[in-house]
Amino acid sequence: MALPHAQPLDVISVRALGDALHTAVSTSLLRSDRVQLLHLVLPQHHDQPLHYVDDTCIVHCLEGQVEVVMPSSTRRLNPAELLVLPPSQNHGLRARTDCAVLVTLLRWEDVLTGGPAERAP
Repeated sequence: MALPHAQPLDVISVRALGDALHTAVSTSLLRSDRVQLLHLVLPQHHDQPLHYVDDTCIVHCLEGQVEVVMPSSTRRLNPAELLVLPPSQNHGLRARTDCAVLVTLLRWEDVLTGGPAERAP
């Protein structure tokens, strides 16, 4: 059974996991028509392959070190640093250490049009 997502106005903790980091698992914290929050836990040397999402994507390093790998460059994030990726930006994640990352997906086209964005085939 899937864990329930938080609802608007719920308090969501994204505090450092500390010693529990190496046994924690990734979770989807919240999903609505306008935003999705993902708490990703990546073990050291784990590579998430190149991919893209149709939405603006904010990658916020909560603890550890993670690299955001793009075809033309790589950006290293330390705790309390974030990177904003434009819609459809190819990227992957590379954990330099055990790390926790908050990923926020913003569905701007949905906000502007009042409905789901049309997706290219």
